[in-house]
Amino acid sequence: MRVSVLALSIVGSLVTVTAVSDRPATFGDPLPGLTQTQKLDFDAGLDEFSDIETVEDGLGPVFNEASCVTCHIGPGTAIGGSNDRLETRFGKITDGHFDPMTSAGGSLLQDHSIGFVAGHEYKAETVPADATIVAKRRTTPLFGLGLVDAVPDVDFIALAASEALRNDGTTGRVSMVSDPLHGVTAVGKFGWKAQVPSLMVFSADAYLNEMGITSPIFPNENCPGGICDDLYWNPVPAINDDGHAVIAFNNFMTMLDAPPRGKISGEVVAGEKIFGSIGCDSCHTPNMTTGWSDIRALRHKPFHPYSDFLLHDMGSLGDGIAQGTSDALEMRTAPLWGLRVVTKFLHDGRALTIEDAILAHDGQGRAARDRFAALNADAKSKLLAFLNSL
Repeated sequence: MRVSVLALSIVGSLVTVTAVSDRPATFGDPLPGLTQTQKLDFDAGLDEFSDIETVEDGLGPVFNEASCVTCHIGPGTAIGGSNDRLETRFGKITDGHFDPMTSAGGSLLQDHSIGFVAGHEYKAETVPADATIVAKRRTTPLFGLGLVDAVPDVDFIALAASEALRNDGTTGRVSMVSDPLHGVTAVGKFGWKAQVPSLMVFSADAYLNEMGITSPIFPNENCPGGICDDLYWNPVPAINDDGHAVIAFNNFMTMLDAPPRGKISGEVVAGEKIFGSIGCDSCHTPNMTTGWSDIRALRHKPFHPYSDFLLHDMGSLGDGIAQGTSDALEMRTAPLWGLRVVTKFLHDGRALTIEDAILAHDGQGRAARDRFAALNADAKSKLLAFLNSL
């Protein structure tokens, strides 16, 4: 419950101070403690995030959706979550290595096009007939990602080193990726494969790959279906966004609050202890703390994502796609905060219950999965109560 107003009442000579509570924190709220200017930046970012792009804005030629909010909405009307929209990635194995089939427009499939424009018909991409790997990916929620972005890279490196000291087979690997914004190598934290190093890059990447809109960070248009000659008819060939929209996206995501926690009962508390005792917290790290930030509301703040944001070998649960520095079987540990409003689980939405998602774990998650399966009914009920409180 957020408390922002103190009401004074005088009874005789006694002055009493009564806390007047605002509404409880809800999904899609900005971070508490923002300045007025930061709130305005958040609102402006939300407007840009909700805007529907047009061909005149630079949409396409091929794209997935015309607005960020089309995929990032939920629970209910809250903006920033996920409606479980599935996207497609594809590839094949060539000479023993994953081939993203760039010459065919891969590995991300853009399933919309701007159609007939400027005397040329653009068609939505399709999976090539010779692709041997096809994977579905759910849209990831954005709640609380500004907190993750504010954790120093050295903390993720230290966390991986700490996991290695356990020597229990669950050590995560830091995803070191290219940061096109600064021209350096940095820790990847975002995306199913931890392939993106920051929210600013995440913003520009989504603008290009999901909507086909170029910006100074990613100035080159995607070739539709890998056919670069098709760009000759591109109706808006110049850089589509001068950087202002990407910055606005970044502001919105940076200042978007973490998912509010559900009710914490005795059963939930007991369930969290079981969560730790069977090794779930080996990868789903409960606690993190941000470093220094220009935004005071993000500065040195503890938060509880239930993820280490590292890559783990997930065996058969891997999606077969190599991306960034990940291999085909590695996936970034999915944060569990906000789990109570998720309706489809795992990267591809195949699991319809939390229990099914746990039982699908493999690779470095297999031992914890087996310990979960061996729990008695009461312990399993408590653990699921905990997970349903996140």
